[in-house]
Amino acid sequence: MTARSVVTITSVAVYRPRPGYPVPGSLAHATAGKLRAQRRVGLAWGLLVLNVLTFDAGGSFLPIPAAMGQVIQQGALPLSLILALSVNRKLLVRPNIFLLLVSLLLAGAILTSLNAADIHETAYRTFRLAEFVVALWLLSPYWGERDMLLVRCHLKAMIVVLVSVIIGLAVSPGHAIVAGRLAGALWPIPPTQVAHYAAVTFGLVIVLWLCGRINGRVVLPISAVAGIILLMTATRTALIGMIAGLVIAGLSLVAAEARARKLFAFTGIAAIAVAAAFPAAITSWLARGENLQLLTSLSGRTSFWGPLLAFPRNNFQEIFGFGLSNGSFNGNPIDSNWLISYQEQGLFGVAVCVAILICLFVAAYFQPPGVRRALALFLVTYCLIASFTEVGFTDASTYMLDLTVAASLLVPPVISRRRTRGSKWLDRAHMPTSQLAGENAIAADADHPNLPIP
Repeated sequence: MTARSVVTITSVAVYRPRPGYPVPGSLAHATAGKLRAQRRVGLAWGLLVLNVLTFDAGGSFLPIPAAMGQVIQQGALPLSLILALSVNRKLLVRPNIFLLLVSLLLAGAILTSLNAADIHETAYRTFRLAEFVVALWLLSPYWGERDMLLVRCHLKAMIVVLVSVIIGLAVSPGHAIVAGRLAGALWPIPPTQVAHYAAVTFGLVIVLWLCGRINGRVVLPISAVAGIILLMTATRTALIGMIAGLVIAGLSLVAAEARARKLFAFTGIAAIAVAAAFPAAITSWLARGENLQLLTSLSGRTSFWGPLLAFPRNNFQEIFGFGLSNGSFNGNPIDSNWLISYQEQGLFGVAVCVAILICLFVAAYFQPPGVRRALALFLVTYCLIASFTEVGFTDASTYMLDLTVAASLLVPPVISRRRTRGSKWLDRAHMPTSQLAGENAIAADADHPNLPIP
């Protein structure tokens, strides 16, 4: 390949040649194919996010029947599976411990469904979990992409959800503000989930900015809007989880990024000043109008955690639980990953959840300092904090998608190689010159310091 075959790449992965220089046909074909595959992966991921969006019947200003809302939400999962199959027709998977542990949760759910009291509902929920896990396996070949494809897809999905919340607030404030807390009014989303999406969006863009992957002019409006939405939801768990995640991620960058050191110093001084200037307002926001009894009982959650733990179980139910359910006990939402794991999948489910978190933290520990490690630490820390008072990652949920994104960042980068008829693998050294040009161009685009954000 001559020097005249070199092309430049922009941060949005659109190839534009320099004036007077031709673009090889194979390079254009490789680029178009990669972009099409990435769009389908992004759409499949967006459908997975839609699948885990809780449809709160009656919470929308649109006359959406409950049955139609459930069809839209639950129908997104098979569509996502079909799209995942379209980009992975050879059914290739990337072996990893995280998805093996998630598959263990699925195996436990299948086992308990055979002995469940309501076998039809439990079997249906188990089948949907199986679809969810299969979709994650089919998307696993896109883990380790140098352009952090799943991070981009996840961030775009979170931003789309927040935009829908803003539209609902603008069109129908009466539906959007529920008991003084911001909720989704276009697509009915509870305040706690809105806070989750806002906290994850805020944290991801801040970490990307600390690592120089996003321009400050893009970060400022996104983080400002996400921060305001988070405060309007009055959700303490999301705020604490976001702060803890940013602290852990920032500490992993302190030695490598001067921007992280400056932000830590500025944020510490600002936090002290705000706490000293507005102690009453901060205390009132954190209390959220609750008395001491409600605060100590985590807004009434712990009042039925004791009866749940004391509920009679045989040996099988103690180990493997009662099977997947709607996450409630005696009509009350359990709102704790660990207790719902114990209720639905027993001690086995709790042990697998612990193993998932340990696996991700250990993998992050052995990663070199950088953006991948920081993003993964933020997501895993946030999910750990939120797991105590929110339904977590025993079943298909946004938290499971968060942890999947973290796991995708902790695998080794993808190595360019192709299967051929004459040999098992074809290294880059044996690629045709035109194909090698396409590989080099795509890799160069992935190394661009700016991460494209919608």
